[in-house]
Amino acid sequence: EGPFGDHTGFYTPVDQYPVFHLTAITRRRQAIYPATIVGIPPMEDFYMGSASVRIFLPVFKMNFPEIVDMALPAEGVFHNLVFVSIRKQYPYQAYKVMHGLWGMGQMMFSKYIVVLDEDCDVHNTSEVLFRLCANTDPQRDTTFIKNPSDSLDHAPDRPNVGSHMGIDATRKLPSEGYHRGWPELVRMDEKVRARVNELAAKLGL
Repeated sequence: EGPFGDHTGFYTPVDQYPVFHLTAITRRRQAIYPATIVGIPPMEDFYMGSASVRIFLPVFKMNFPEIVDMALPAEGVFHNLVFVSIRKQYPYQAYKVMHGLWGMGQMMFSKYIVVLDEDCDVHNTSEVLFRLCANTDPQRDTTFIKNPSDSLDHAPDRPNVGSHMGIDATRKLPSEGYHRGWPELVRMDEKVRARVNELAAKLGL
């Protein structure tokens, strides 16, 4: 079979796949045929994936109580990219969460896991990227593992095996070797924010 346009946004190459022989089709009047259209994300299946995250999030929290929220952005095609926020209480807790998630079912296919602080909105990709760039030292805050990979992932040299990357984008603790004093995030006072929004509305901005 193939080439086959898949949910990854690429065509799956020609390969050996199971074959079935169609002998008849029966249907009712005004039949409804459930199907999804796939391609470069976001497509219909992206929203199914988003729903599955909300369904399984309580299960993840049972195993990892420090987890606050999780998101699989469209750009990651479901499992390729995971943003997870945690209540950080001790050193290297981000790595504990990464490895724990990689050990849970199909989360083993997650190529990139980014762990963030609890006050980061993991559904806001711009905010996540801001925290990622500001809070990480590439050599210090990344880890690589070997793990099974998705059969549809064309990047690894061999099918079904590859490497995964974890990024600790949380605030660093003195007990993690950081002694410079972590800076506070610049935030506008809520009264000032409300006043600015009020004036902007009056000015039609």
